[in-house]
Amino acid sequence: MRLKCMISLLAVLSSLILNDVAARDDVALKTNLLYDATLSPDLGVEVGLAARWTIDISGNLNGWTVNDRSWRHWLVQPELRYWLCERFNGHFFAVHLFGGEYNFRNIRFPFKTFADTKESRHYEGWFIGAGIAYGYQWVISRHWSVEGEVGLGYAYSPYRLYGNCARCLKKGHRNYVGPTKLAVSVIYAF
Repeated sequence: MRLKCMISLLAVLSSLILNDVAARDDVALKTNLLYDATLSPDLGVEVGLAARWTIDISGNLNGWTVNDRSWRHWLVQPELRYWLCERFNGHFFAVHLFGGEYNFRNIRFPFKTFADTKESRHYEGWFIGAGIAYGYQWVISRHWSVEGEVGLGYAYSPYRLYGNCARCLKKGHRNYVGPTKLAVSVIYAF
């Protein structure tokens, strides 16, 4: 129920922002190369709200299995940014929310997020969280920029651990505190 409410809220927020996009000159499309490198295609849009404020909404999806390893998930991450000098250039601070669902199999997890899965077992669940971030954007040309960003925060994630024959072996949840965003993005500004 919570996940459906969160998805509905993000959909409404996204549609309000995207409806305003056509009337603005300060819009950028972006992709996070770090997500792309993990076979999780990523796309984001950032829109100027005021002289030093922007809102960024990004999402990614991974539905692949490679060498019997599966990191299937989807993620949506809206972020409100405050730019120290001018928007879309230089230093910024941000607060972000995020949420999504996952199904992991045969994966070694960074930051001890979950215990490593043994053969024929997988984790399935959803997550929500929030964090803070710092970033910097380098303007390359009138339309192109590169951005780096790092964020820390908290995530709550209920899950089920499944074994052979789709039998549930364990139910639980994780409270995670640590990195919640790492990005090296290529940006095209309109």
